[in-house]
Amino acid sequence: MPRLRQNRKRQEMTVKLSRANLDKLPEKVGRPSYDRAALKPGIVHFGVGNFHRSHQAVYLDDLFNAGLGHDWAIVGAGVFDGEKVGRERLEEQDWLTTVVEQDSGRMAARVTSVMTDFLMPGDGEAIVEQLADPAIRIVSLTITEGGYFIDPASGKFNPTHPAIVADAQDIGDPKTVFGLILAGLLRRRDDGIGPFTVMSCDNIPHNGHVTSDGVVGLARLIDEDIADWVEEHVAFPNGMVDRITPATTDRERAMLAKDFGVEDNWPVFCEPFKQWVLEDRFTDGRPPLEKVGVQFVRDVAPFELMKIRILNGGHATIAYPAGLMDIHFVHEAMQEPLVRGFLEKLEREEIIPTVPPVPGTDLGDYFKLIDQRFSNPKIGDTVRRLCLDGSNRQPKFIIPTIADRLSAGKGIDGLALESALWCRYCFGTTDSGAVIEPNDPNWDRLQATAKAAKGDAAAWLAMEDIYGDVGKSRVFAEAFVKALAALWSGGTRNTLSRYIGATA
Repeated sequence: MPRLRQNRKRQEMTVKLSRANLDKLPEKVGRPSYDRAALKPGIVHFGVGNFHRSHQAVYLDDLFNAGLGHDWAIVGAGVFDGEKVGRERLEEQDWLTTVVEQDSGRMAARVTSVMTDFLMPGDGEAIVEQLADPAIRIVSLTITEGGYFIDPASGKFNPTHPAIVADAQDIGDPKTVFGLILAGLLRRRDDGIGPFTVMSCDNIPHNGHVTSDGVVGLARLIDEDIADWVEEHVAFPNGMVDRITPATTDRERAMLAKDFGVEDNWPVFCEPFKQWVLEDRFTDGRPPLEKVGVQFVRDVAPFELMKIRILNGGHATIAYPAGLMDIHFVHEAMQEPLVRGFLEKLEREEIIPTVPPVPGTDLGDYFKLIDQRFSNPKIGDTVRRLCLDGSNRQPKFIIPTIADRLSAGKGIDGLALESALWCRYCFGTTDSGAVIEPNDPNWDRLQATAKAAKGDAAAWLAMEDIYGDVGKSRVFAEAFVKALAALWSGGTRNTLSRYIGATA
């Protein structure tokens, strides 16, 4: 059959996602039981990407399907021009998203309809106007680790960043997320409207405190009284979020069309597992998310530290050796005995011992669950995605663990090897000689430093904004130098084999 006829036949068999076509979707595709027209916005969300649509949006969809919280619908918002592409894709299908959950035993698709609008990214005036609406009681964020203007070495908000300085000088025309939030809060204060809660849904330590530091820090550049008012009146709850959600490619779009008969511009594929642990601290109410599995606690920190060190640290552990060994998918990395062995040994000997007890959780069982999730062959998560943005992720997911081990006088050989693998990856070629395309906002700097480190390993640890005091540790430096030398002389496979075979 000619290709043109095949394409026509496929299009005839699929249903283009839209509100008008919801009743035409195949029976096996779940759809909202609520009327989207009856929803009322209660949340403005910055960062309408894959993770948000597989996580927060799914919890709200569950809530709305249960007949609850219909005044907590989402209005999307963005800051960067690049977000306009996603907005356009969603607008074409009435802001609907198909979410596909996959593991080795099942595959299920559902359509969510919790977003009622998506303000044009960069339209500060419209966004501030929406933020000033009394109906908006929560502003949530998934802007990635790099969006919080954090100094990597100190982990603190950087008030000298040019974008922050620019917003402080003209808060009437804000460009950053924090500037928009602050402008919205000030408009509400001037109008006699209570402030909204600012709720980070990003995967960073103490995300509520970090977000507060950003908003309050910007306010202090403008007026101390404004900063004090924000500190006193605005809630910034901490939360731990978890769901493995890869990027969407033509592969996922084609799978959705073939397996479920749905044509979606921007579907989300994810694992069945999801978790959200959240402090019950809100300025002006919240949706009853405990009805759909969100765990509200007094202190998120133990859950957060467990996830960041064991899961996110685990991702970093498998990412760079797999990348250097030309492995494409994460589940394929877990099928490689050397990568899986490295993960197992490093987690059990160095990472998990730094995690304090977590209420109601066995850390060994938690790691077993992580191992299973990483091994899920249906997700299609890529090694390259895990390798992305190491300059922001390593200071959050790996280096604090090294610092704790050093403070306790414990061994750090495995963690030093992980750091050396990151350095070797940033050199820009795999062990086979294949070119690694830029994969970090600071790639040019990292690559130049990695090349210098081939001859002088200390050059890598001299990146004080990333390593801080850890880079000055003689114990860590010696282990790092040894690991990097082994990688250059013997390659990734041989180095991992020797590490796994070594006794604890």
